[in-house]
Amino acid sequence: MAGKKILVVDDSPTELKIILASLQTKNYDIVTANDGEEALKQAHAESPDLIILDVVMPKMDGFQACRKLKTTDNLKDIPVIMLTSKNQKTDEFWGKKQGADEYLTKPFDEQDLLDAVARNLG
Repeated sequence: MAGKKILVVDDSPTELKIILASLQTKNYDIVTANDGEEALKQAHAESPDLIILDVVMPKMDGFQACRKLKTTDNLKDIPVIMLTSKNQKTDEFWGKKQGADEYLTKPFDEQDLLDAVARNLG
């Protein structure tokens, strides 16, 4: 899957570093954003193959960003993995309702994340 572009969206620099460290073992091309609004701009500009999206962020949360991604014609087919500390069943329900393809909780297992990424990149 080397060469595939992944947009990672998280407002925590620490979480971004942890996620990037996991993904860089597979030589993905990584682009980052710090909130939902920036995620939408980056998705339009970069046309990523996959988006990993936090839920709790300033300006626009991950639920709102996912809904906007999945209702925008040229972005709606990009798989979205929500990766968040929101670990209640209702959170997962709303994540999937907004169009998330997968919902993983933090702290995450690196292999679980890599498996989800591989599944969604086909």
